[in-house]
Amino acid sequence: MSIYAIAKRYDEKSPVSIEKYGQRLIGKTFRQVCEEDDGSEVSIIAESASNYGEEHEDKKRKGGLGEIIEERFFHYKTNGDSRPDFPEAGVELKVTPYKKNKNGTFVAKERLIITMIDYLTVVYETFEESHLWAKARLILLVYYLYKKEIENRLDYRIDYVKLFSPPEQDKRIIRHDFDVIVEKIREGKAHELSESDTLYLGAAPKAATSANRRRQPFSAELAKPRAFAFKSSYMTYVLNTYIVPGKATYEPIIKDGVVDSFEDYISGRIDDYKDCTVEDLCNKFNVDITKRPKNLEAMLAYRILGIKGNHAEEFVKANIAVKIIRIGQNNKIKENMSFPAFKFKELIEETWEDSAFGTYLRETRFLFVVYKYDLEGKLHLKGCQFWNMPYDDLENQVHTVWKKTKQVLSDGLKIKKINGAYTSNFPKASENPVSHVRPHGRDNRDVDELPDGRVYPKQCFWLNNSYILSQLDKRFLK
Repeated sequence: MSIYAIAKRYDEKSPVSIEKYGQRLIGKTFRQVCEEDDGSEVSIIAESASNYGEEHEDKKRKGGLGEIIEERFFHYKTNGDSRPDFPEAGVELKVTPYKKNKNGTFVAKERLIITMIDYLTVVYETFEESHLWAKARLILLVYYLYKKEIENRLDYRIDYVKLFSPPEQDKRIIRHDFDVIVEKIREGKAHELSESDTLYLGAAPKAATSANRRRQPFSAELAKPRAFAFKSSYMTYVLNTYIVPGKATYEPIIKDGVVDSFEDYISGRIDDYKDCTVEDLCNKFNVDITKRPKNLEAMLAYRILGIKGNHAEEFVKANIAVKIIRIGQNNKIKENMSFPAFKFKELIEETWEDSAFGTYLRETRFLFVVYKYDLEGKLHLKGCQFWNMPYDDLENQVHTVWKKTKQVLSDGLKIKKINGAYTSNFPKASENPVSHVRPHGRDNRDVDELPDGRVYPKQCFWLNNSYILSQLDKRFLK
């Protein structure tokens, strides 16, 4: 073994040795890692050891905490090599934050960036031989606890260090996600990539400014720089299932074996009960229809998929939102689709790229479970459809509604009260083909403070019922 390897105190060729050495980090802050390494072991940081921590504390320095672990603990120089960080062991190092919610649950704070997408070369790669899989097949995850009240990020504490390799069923979904992303680039649509296109692996925006653009091979249109990344929903599942001991897990839909296409599998399971009435399904799955819970139709969809509760492991991992669509006898939809209420003061401080509503639609994939009323008023299951909002609809129409909402709040909301009901100049459904703003319920007591200090009933973004109808597969209208 070389003197350099001895200084590192771990075997560069052994994943187990790397993991065991890495677990010495548990319980330490990044500041302690710097203090315990004076820079004398290897020369890569000796010249800058005195102000190293201060330089890496800067939040504008992306990857600064990861560099500390690479250079001050594992003692190798940070680089842009496309190979894994420990090439002889095939191990990639990722330092990533998690949060602890008030209810005690753990969530990943952010997506896990794996590697940049080179639009010009990725179209010639297969999944197994891709730069992505070289870095994602075996990862040493270093989780640190993010706390908003801690001002200096060097004081964040490292709590978990563990090797992770995606299990076979996850790998199949990740492979399919990779193929979806690459196929879109081959179609000359790299500029239309969205994280909602896929399940576990996303094409995450990765640019210093929103104006940054890159060439793509099959279109003259420049595209945002993007990176392959495991979605934050997937990383939350990994954290609670593989990293934190003793944490509860959700029920899996796929309980035995593996399937090649998750979405086809879900569609097939739902289609097995096509044309059944809600009453038939209640009888089949022993659901008391007399109580008729508000989420009855969604509950029945979960029962069809073999889930006793209302949370499926794969949906949690993929950030899939189940939405029930009810089509009337006249082939129209009565209900608009609502989303959580927004905070007035928070919205006017947002940019579109970081907006809560825009981000939600970019990162969420939807499962529409479709029911239809017959001539006797009975509701029948018609099937399901996976959907995510098309790029143009999001970046044009929804953006317009969000921008007007922000402008209305900035200018001062115009309010009228007619016959006890409030009206305002928030964007209405008649003004935009895709989206509008209005309250979720009729309770005017549920209010929020406007930027000018007045209070007004809380508001939500909605998708128009006519727009949702236009997005449905025509087979549901027969």
